[in-house]
Amino acid sequence: MSRLDRNRWKAAQNLGQLGGLMALWLEGHVASWPGYQPNWGPDEETHELIPTLAAANRAGYVTIASQPGIDPVKGFDGQIWQQRAAVEGFVRDGDLVRALVDAAEEAGLEYEVVDTLDTGERGIVVTLRGGKPHTGFGGYIDDANLRHTIWRGIGRDALADVFRAVRITLVAPEYGAAAGEKLWSVLNGVIAKTVWSDGGGITRDADLSGGGDPAHGTTFNASAGAEFDAPYPPPGHGYPRR
Repeated sequence: MSRLDRNRWKAAQNLGQLGGLMALWLEGHVASWPGYQPNWGPDEETHELIPTLAAANRAGYVTIASQPGIDPVKGFDGQIWQQRAAVEGFVRDGDLVRALVDAAEEAGLEYEVVDTLDTGERGIVVTLRGGKPHTGFGGYIDDANLRHTIWRGIGRDALADVFRAVRITLVAPEYGAAAGEKLWSVLNGVIAKTVWSDGGGITRDADLSGGGDPAHGTTFNASAGAEFDAPYPPPGHGYPRR
């Protein structure tokens, strides 16, 4: 990660400003974010979702993983892959939490809401390989992964906000592209009714050098993948296929 990007993330003071930076990363205006390969933008499969994801981040739903729904396809390994649309991220605003949960229930989405360090949840399977669970969103993320991998180097106050937040995972009810559209429609509907958080003030030209006041694939977690037949691939906003 470049010095400029390190300073940008270090200057973030709260979850809203993390969301503003994540939106800029999704849109290509920031080269790196702490939980992803340096100088690597969203995967190609995520590109059509960027407007929705960027708006969600600016509204206070700070996403760390997402994928579109994909119809069954024969993969490089000869296995049939199936994928459900899914998104995972952090929220502090209680009204936004309630809005996301209410909308998910009304639309019949699968969802999970956990405290940041909740050890009792095990996530939701979102990708099948050869008919067997391969990738999951949600579930437990330990303290070390949060501090030293996903959010490494962010401002102290912003990290405290992460630990005060809840993590919400939303998943389409069925596999495939058509079913996946329901998830993004639900998310767009919630965002349209939400007042932007602090992240809405972060623009490409904001002072995020670290010297001023700043005015968006989860990361690999071996313990979280224990219940699945295969380890999680490196997640993020669309991860490079292995």
